[in-house]
Amino acid sequence: MLRNFNRISKAGVSRVAGAAASPISRASPSLSRPHSTDPSNKPQNQTHFGFQSVDEDRKEGLVGSVFSSVAPAYDIMNDVMSLGIHRLWKDDFVKSLNPRSTKTAAEAGVSEEYARKFGGTGLTCIDMAGGTGDIAHRILDHAKDVHADRSVKVTVMDVNADMLSEGEKRARKSFYFNTDQIDFKLANAESLSDVESNSVDLYTMAFGIRNCTHIDRVIAEAYRVLKPGGVFAVLEFGKVSQPLLANAYSTYSFNVIPAMGHLVAGDRESYQYLVESIERFPDQATFAQMMRDAGFLVPNKRGYRDLTFGVASIWKGVKPVTAAS
Repeated sequence: MLRNFNRISKAGVSRVAGAAASPISRASPSLSRPHSTDPSNKPQNQTHFGFQSVDEDRKEGLVGSVFSSVAPAYDIMNDVMSLGIHRLWKDDFVKSLNPRSTKTAAEAGVSEEYARKFGGTGLTCIDMAGGTGDIAHRILDHAKDVHADRSVKVTVMDVNADMLSEGEKRARKSFYFNTDQIDFKLANAESLSDVESNSVDLYTMAFGIRNCTHIDRVIAEAYRVLKPGGVFAVLEFGKVSQPLLANAYSTYSFNVIPAMGHLVAGDRESYQYLVESIERFPDQATFAQMMRDAGFLVPNKRGYRDLTFGVASIWKGVKPVTAAS
């Protein structure tokens, strides 16, 4: 419940936000470790932070500093990144989670078990990297307005305490304040040790997975915590396949978005990283295959549905009903 959040967020600030308190513009010059002749200084595994290579154990802090910076203006950030279309994408994403919005569960990309539970029987959901509660509120509103269902429970999880704090502020102004329908928890998508296996009906992640250090671990953890028949749904920026549109979108992304970030938020560097993180994320088909490799059943041959010519995409995977409990 929301009243538990203050305890969680205060405990987590030192672990997450505190470790990345400096703005990204200050962190960037020191991304490369100084040379050392100490033979005990073993080389670290490298990963990408935008277009830069960094030690894996540093990426979480660097990404954290980006989102701590943009948290107070998160809606503005999304509007800048998508020209405001992210609101329509999110509405589409949440509607697609409702099997009753299509003729059959298969067309919705979900299992019959999930379809039977949707709407009135206590669906449990994790919304990962959902700090501000944007998707969580849409899920709860959809259940309430379309099905008069107030039994859905969403746990919003995020590795960034500042984003969760923004989510709590919004929730305090909502219909769901002080109910058990929404909760906030500091958590790392790569290791959900506090979540039991086979315990969740729906696991959503919108515009967050591309920022994770080990995407394969995130997918594996989603598979573990979902019940057999449970659904893993991802909304993320994709790759535009049409060459002319792709060139125009690339020009906008790399030239306009950082400049607008500087203009509206005084933070060019964070927006530059966000653009680069989109470019580094796997294409739609590759990510769909990663879900298959983790054991998910993907609902169609492609395994994804493009939005706005592929600027964003929706992926869904179903944990097999026959999966071992």
